[in-house]
Parts: sequence; structure tokens; C-alpha cells
Amino acid sequence: MTASVTTHLGAQPNTRTSAIALEGWRTKGIAAVRIAMGLIWVINAWLKWQPDFIQNFSGYLTSALDGQPPAVQSWINFWQGIMQIDPTAFAIIVAILETALAISLILGLFSNVGYVGGALLSLIIWSVAEGFGGPYGPGATDIGAAIIYVPVFALLFFSSAGLYWGMDSWLTSRLGRWGFLASAPLLAGRNARANTK
Repeated sequence: MTASVTTHLGAQPNTRTSAIALEGWRTKGIAAVRIAMGLIWVINAWLKWQPDFIQNFSGYLTSALDGQPPAVQSWINFWQGIMQIDPTAFAIIVAILETALAISLILGLFSNVGYVGGALLSLIIWSVAEGFGGPYGPGATDIGAAIIYVPVFALLFFSSAGLYWGMDSWLTSRLGRWGFLASAPLLAGRNARANTK
């Protein structure tokens, strides 16, 4: 298993990458976490496709304003102003993004795009719909749920989780210099070009 993992990561023999190749049980655990996150996003996406969400999309943002400090209210109002152009279209865009993210996670397909997109989407949900997890004051118990997804996406990204039980194990090498969209390390294309000079 070690040799196949280092080959997928684009490592050359005798490099530091080959020294940190993951053991088989860890790769299965990483894959299981990725797939479990995908199932969570399937539920999230399914809820976004419900007529109630699509019809009341603006209301979700308005409810996040309650009790917020002026700076947070300004941030939410900024996004609300943008989304008022066509709330239904923005609700459908959110549903499409969450569906695409769920597919990427479950299948391990274009994983790096999914992880970065998922982290950004989670930050937007946390900062806008959850109002940065606030308002903070007496009785506040946490900083909101969506922010927790960001470090999980970072861990999946840094562990190249799409390579394990995922389509990226097949796709990454076939994408060549565009392999970073799947599960190749971001510097793999640069290193490959440097080795040919």
C-alpha cells in the first residue's frame, strides 16, 4: 500500500514524501471520514432543495441579524443586498453547490476543488447565515456549527483524502498538470516540470 500511495502523490523514490506515506488502516480511516462528511452534506443539500428553504431564503439571512453588533449586521446586510437581486436563484445556487460538494466527497472526485470550495462555503454560511455564530453575550454556548467544517476540509485536503477509496486515485495522474484539481499536491505539477529541466 505504501508504494501505491507515494506513487499517487507524485513522489520520487528516496524523497521525504515516501517517508511519510500512510499505513493502510489510516487511509481507510481517512476515506471513511471523507465519505461520512459527504453523507452529512447529502442531508444538507437535501434540506436546501426543499421548497421551504428556497421560498424563505431571505428570511434565513434576516433572522441572523437579531442581536448582532453593528459590524456583523453590516456584513449580513451586505450579503442580503446582493442576494435580494434574485433570492430564489441564490437559494438554488446554494443547493447546487452543496449537492456538488456531497458528490465530490462521497466519490472522492476532484477532491481538492471540493475541499477548498467546501471550506469557503462553510465560512460564508458561518459568517452570513449564522452571523459568525453570534450574538455573543450571556447564554451564548458556542461559535456556531458551520465553522467546524473548515478544519475538517483542511485535514482532508492535506491528507489527499480523495486518493483513498476515491475516483481521484484513478483521475489524478490522468489530469497531468491539472492533477491538483483532484488529489495531487499543489506543488506536484511544479516539481514534475522542474525534474524535466
